[in-house]
Amino acid sequence: MTGNKKPNRLIHESSPYLLQHAHNPVDWYPWGEEALQKAKQEDKPILVSIGYAACHWCHVMEREAFEHKSIAELMNRHFVCIKVDREERPDVDAVYMDAISAMGLQGGWPLNVFLTPEAKPFYGGTYFPPKQWKELLDSIAEAYTSHRQELDESAEQFAQHLNQNELAKYGLQQKNYHVREDDFKLIGHNLSRNFDKKYGGLGGAPKFPMPVNYLFLLRYHHHTSDQTILNHINLTLREMAYGGIYDQVGGGFARYSVDEEWLVPHFEKMLYDNAQLVSLYAEAYQATRESLYHDVVYQTIGFLERELMSEEGGFYSSLDADSEGEEGRFYTFTKDELQDLLGDEEPLFSKYYHATVTGNFEHGRNILHRRIPDEKFAKENELEQDVLEEMVTTWKEKLMEVRAHRVRPALDDKVLTSWNALMLKGLADAYLVFGNKHFLELALQNARFILANLKKGDKLYHTYKAGKASVDGFLDDYAFLIRALLRLYEVTFEEQWLLGARRLTDYTLENFFDETEGLFFYTDKTAEQLIARKKEILDNVVPSSNSVMATNLHLLGLYFDEERYTSLSDDMLASVKELLLKEPSHMGNWASLYFHKLTPTAEVVIVGPEAPEMRAELTSFYTPNIILAGAEGAGNTNIPLLEHRTAINGKTTVYVCYNRTCQLPVHTAAQALKQLQGAEMQPKFPSL
Repeated sequence: MTGNKKPNRLIHESSPYLLQHAHNPVDWYPWGEEALQKAKQEDKPILVSIGYAACHWCHVMEREAFEHKSIAELMNRHFVCIKVDREERPDVDAVYMDAISAMGLQGGWPLNVFLTPEAKPFYGGTYFPPKQWKELLDSIAEAYTSHRQELDESAEQFAQHLNQNELAKYGLQQKNYHVREDDFKLIGHNLSRNFDKKYGGLGGAPKFPMPVNYLFLLRYHHHTSDQTILNHINLTLREMAYGGIYDQVGGGFARYSVDEEWLVPHFEKMLYDNAQLVSLYAEAYQATRESLYHDVVYQTIGFLERELMSEEGGFYSSLDADSEGEEGRFYTFTKDELQDLLGDEEPLFSKYYHATVTGNFEHGRNILHRRIPDEKFAKENELEQDVLEEMVTTWKEKLMEVRAHRVRPALDDKVLTSWNALMLKGLADAYLVFGNKHFLELALQNARFILANLKKGDKLYHTYKAGKASVDGFLDDYAFLIRALLRLYEVTFEEQWLLGARRLTDYTLENFFDETEGLFFYTDKTAEQLIARKKEILDNVVPSSNSVMATNLHLLGLYFDEERYTSLSDDMLASVKELLLKEPSHMGNWASLYFHKLTPTAEVVIVGPEAPEMRAELTSFYTPNIILAGAEGAGNTNIPLLEHRTAINGKTTVYVCYNRTCQLPVHTAAQALKQLQGAEMQPKFPSL
């Protein structure tokens, strides 16, 4: 592709996305002081073009526009051109995505924004076809010369908008501290109004998995026993697992489905989706015992370990949608290919996975998908279920063998702290539910990798590649890692993880917290100052960093008996509560925190020689509003929750406490579960 083309400045970057543009004739700069100074010195407008390695339309625009000499000459003559990897610099992306939204335009990637030399935005958009892009470049260059004052005034207004109070932006003027059953039910009701009752999920096409919403709905069902909610969770998780959005052969989920049936995915696979979906399917299995969910967890972790894990124990960011110039080519098969591969078994295979001669995708290719459980398929086709399962295993092995010889989709091999932390929590969640030692080994390996390579002193870095960490950590790096370390403590009872979580929390309070608004900024106070310092409030395809921090503070307040943490968590939830009631589909993780505060979170302490076994027994049941602490023997502890807790008569002992009040210590998981399930009606005993 690059031939003898002279590289631009991006050749010195580590981001795979930036390196993809390193041989464009565009005189690209990475985001930084050099480019911003050049714009000021030459009084030129800036073009910031933002995308990411697995973004299909980013590749299309590069191919159609940025690789063409005539278009590049226009860009180079009139603009200082900056290329940004949104995954590497989410702070820059957040500022200019907000600007596009303020302009009344639809955001997305590639994101192309025009700025004044002071980096203030005045116009932008997403993908532009080449002819339209050339016209736009000409008209903006012309306007910059002849209508400069108007552009500057417009840019100034957008800059002021970007700096407005984040709560005021959503009309959140007053705090609402009340945590009530009625409001909790209203959250569930408002979320359920968007249910697609036929295929699951929320709303129509395109459909994103949005794991935070289903993690909340699991909690909602647990509290209310509302069967329609459980039905919707099961419908959604089943349809996603049967659909083309799930890789039926190799495991793992694509980023979203372009249709309402979860059939045709946008084929890129992202670490953050798969990490959260491991957590979701593990929890759903814990709540329902549905074997399909077990299989999804095991297969997805198999995919992640095989295709996204580095030798050092970090997880790479994503796999591209395209290979050999076609989207989905790596994952799809024609009927002829299947016939050659499977011979006599092909008709049954094609019936099982709905493959046809015409195909259901481009070029007569088939996206494999299912519609019914194995049990039903076996019965309809007069097969024993175990015989069918053996056949399916063999089919998958044969198809994986074929895929092993295909051109693979491009890998984005940078390691992001935030996404690795989601994966770390996913692995710890899977271990908590299934007790598979290998999941714990992967989790510990990943935790050690993050702390060894992406943490220096008290600070985190955001990204790692080729032995080098770079970019100051953002709030989600801290928030997600704190949350993962809390879970890692619960599944190991090793205090280092819990104490590490506390240290990171104290760092965020010192360096990210905004005293005036009572929420956390997205960037460290020591980081590069952009034209606005943003805050993340809405939960999206990943939970917002503020909702995760509020959850972390709630949990740490219980572990360390730290009122400051607890009241800050209460304050944060109170600030956004009105928005949570109105727009729960964008506040799913806040809704889960509301659940934690609706009834007291149980503090379960397990002490004694069989503490790990007792924990495994307890966690085979779905009790989502608890924290676990424990130790196998008596000894010094830095965790207030463990102080004065001993194994009575040398037997493993469980203490179930709520609101600093404990029930009688017990020695079996059954007794402890009884206390957990009937806590409100049980007599309370003073804290022991």
